[in-house]
Amino acid sequence: MTCPMPGPNEPSQCRRRALLALCVAPARLRVASTPIPARIVSGGQTGVDRAALDAAIALGVAHGGWVPRGRLAEDGPIAPAYTGLVESASERPALRTELNVRDSDATLILARGALRGGSALTARCARRYRKPLLVVDLSRPDFAGAVHEIRSWLARTRPGTLNVAGPRASEDPLIYARARRIVDAMLRQRYAASP
Repeated sequence: MTCPMPGPNEPSQCRRRALLALCVAPARLRVASTPIPARIVSGGQTGVDRAALDAAIALGVAHGGWVPRGRLAEDGPIAPAYTGLVESASERPALRTELNVRDSDATLILARGALRGGSALTARCARRYRKPLLVVDLSRPDFAGAVHEIRSWLARTRPGTLNVAGPRASEDPLIYARARRIVDAMLRQRYAASP
């Protein structure tokens, strides 16, 4: 289907509008107003870390991150299916936590209640490196509100690489499912229908 082009005698403003309409009309899709991070990283631990990696893998988003030497996690070595993970020089999880914060543009912590352990360390590292940090409490029942809060923050910070962190499964057995749902929603809908 072709659109009529403006004639040479029409005012230039009309020509510009018509040309703009020709360029935009076939698209029917526009990039969503909230930027989606180009890469998701995490420390590979059970719980929030794996939820973030699994969501990125399922949606074809680049992923990776620093992990402890030996790819150690609480359930044993991290499976080879989790590609893009780089072993740090230490088996201590604290080193990979710091490296993931340092090498990311921003950090998102998903937790329920007060931060403790590795999640609290992640927040301290983000402050020390002066990296944007958002902590979302998943114990609140408002899922849509949490997704909106994250998307608003992403629109302000525009991270290319986003570090996603939070409790491991042994600290919170429900955290994987909740975090996976949030990260899926955050990464989906790269495009929205135009009005």
